[in-house]
Amino acid sequence: MSASFRIIGSAVPETPVVLSVPHAGRLYPPAIGAALRAPPARLSALEDRYVDHVALGARRHETLLLQDAPRAWIDLNRAEHERDPLLDDGARRTNLSAKVRAGLGIVPRRTGATGDIWRRRLRAEEVEARIASDYRPYHQALGEVLARARDRFGIAVLLDLHSMPPLPSGRTRMVVGDRFGQAAASRFVERVQAEIEAHGLIHALNSPYAGGHILERHARPTEGVHAVQLEIDRSLYLDGRLDMVGAGLARTTALVRAIIDGLSEEAIGDANAVAQAAE
Repeated sequence: MSASFRIIGSAVPETPVVLSVPHAGRLYPPAIGAALRAPPARLSALEDRYVDHVALGARRHETLLLQDAPRAWIDLNRAEHERDPLLDDGARRTNLSAKVRAGLGIVPRRTGATGDIWRRRLRAEEVEARIASDYRPYHQALGEVLARARDRFGIAVLLDLHSMPPLPSGRTRMVVGDRFGQAAASRFVERVQAEIEAHGLIHALNSPYAGGHILERHARPTEGVHAVQLEIDRSLYLDGRLDMVGAGLARTTALVRAIIDGLSEEAIGDANAVAQAAE
């Protein structure tokens, strides 16, 4: 296992639901310090701040992949080719995604809070080393865990957990993403929506977050691997400054637990139906 992330729980999943938390890392390696324009504490805007506490509190027997390295070091929810030519000597200069143009490539270049992150450009081999040591091992491990869950249960469901700053409307508290129906069967998305509504919260579907590279890469609904991204308003579980864990953590954790249970029920019911049809 790469030192940049942990697998919590069995490598052979005990339930069909697998959890992923790719953006909550707060362990800034020494190599990052001298290269930054600002102290690591200023980069908290890039973090899905303490959403790992939600995931760890909600988890029971599920296998959880948790990235400890910060998003500023490597962004697991971008494709390998999403390299920023304004930062990275190895990046291509054509067909750039909107995220890359905004400075949020596989190695982020800037944030709205701090401006440019790095003191200098990055050599191609520096970025390639991060991809080799910290990016590919996470995706390889996640793919293997999902395959083992599918082999054991006949189906696997990835819940990819993120957090978001409060949206301008102030009403939508969660965003469910399934890449516009491409990443999961509708019953899984509908079950997530139902659990959110049962807890009295307003949610949106695929807007403004439809799911990123993790869903694009790992979801294979026709092969029995489904994936849903969940964005949680940070004000639900952090303090008023959106900096530390707050009083809402227990309620948010309970909701995520209900979502996990709902996804598991849907998955096991579907697997049983497939088995009965094959008899």
